[in-house]
Amino acid sequence: MPFIHTLAIASISVAALCITPIKANAANLIVIITPSHDNPFFKAEATAANEQAKKMGYDTLVLIHNDDANKQNELFDAAIARKAKAIILDNAGSEASISAVEKAKKAGIPSFLIDREINSNGIAVSQIVSNNYQGAQLGAQEFLKVMKGKGNYAELVGREADINASIRSKGYHDIIDRAPGMKLVAKQSANWSQPEAFKIMESILQAHPDIQGVIAGNDTMAMGAWAALKAAKRSDVVVIGFDGGNDVRDSIKEGGIKATVLQPAYRQAQLAVEQADKYLKTGKTGLPEKQLMDCVLINPRNASKLDSFGLKK
Repeated sequence: MPFIHTLAIASISVAALCITPIKANAANLIVIITPSHDNPFFKAEATAANEQAKKMGYDTLVLIHNDDANKQNELFDAAIARKAKAIILDNAGSEASISAVEKAKKAGIPSFLIDREINSNGIAVSQIVSNNYQGAQLGAQEFLKVMKGKGNYAELVGREADINASIRSKGYHDIIDRAPGMKLVAKQSANWSQPEAFKIMESILQAHPDIQGVIAGNDTMAMGAWAALKAAKRSDVVVIGFDGGNDVRDSIKEGGIKATVLQPAYRQAQLAVEQADKYLKTGKTGLPEKQLMDCVLINPRNASKLDSFGLKK
């Protein structure tokens, strides 16, 4: 995976935003904005979008909002100032991001969203997202199977401002709550963060030493929980993640984390660029705004086929 120059921006001049050798107002500029690349999921998105856009003849500018809606707003101002042709966005909040996308639209710049929806229709051209509810149900079914349908468990939830967090949690509970032998003893947000998940898992272990399972809203939190469990010599606890990252794949192959749910981040980002290209050339994508991509369960049977949020044939 090639290295991509990125920049997190708090309050700096528009001139300082250029991190690739492009003209001040490049005629074919696509701006790609995601959360931090410290999370391999978002790095994979940015990599895929960047490579696809360059392959199709566009200049690119890859930026990071760090899940900060104010930073995201500044990045949109920068994209508008640079007369970008299109914006590829994994947004910083389903409500907080509406105004930025609307502002770009008024400036004549179409936005193509990936991974996370906004709570509004008709502002973005495309919203290409994983079927988080379907994926969460796959993960919950595997969780019940490995837990044998009973035991005390904890849930680690993503950022409250992220609609995906609530959708995945609902998908989990619509399956798990049907099993009378399962008891939820702790539910807490770790904000998609591995360090936060580690600390929370340590606290959960102290309060509930009889914990038998953990289901996490993403792989990063699953990895944090698993690290805390291993440090406490509690590798008997069942852990399930969501995303399909290589770190969790390796843990599954080693007999650690039991399963994850693959959402096709790499392909979503490629599709967003392809649709942006078609829209810029024809004025339409030929597809509905909201587009769901089904997820795939990853466990020891198929983990070896997983690579960078995609399945090898």
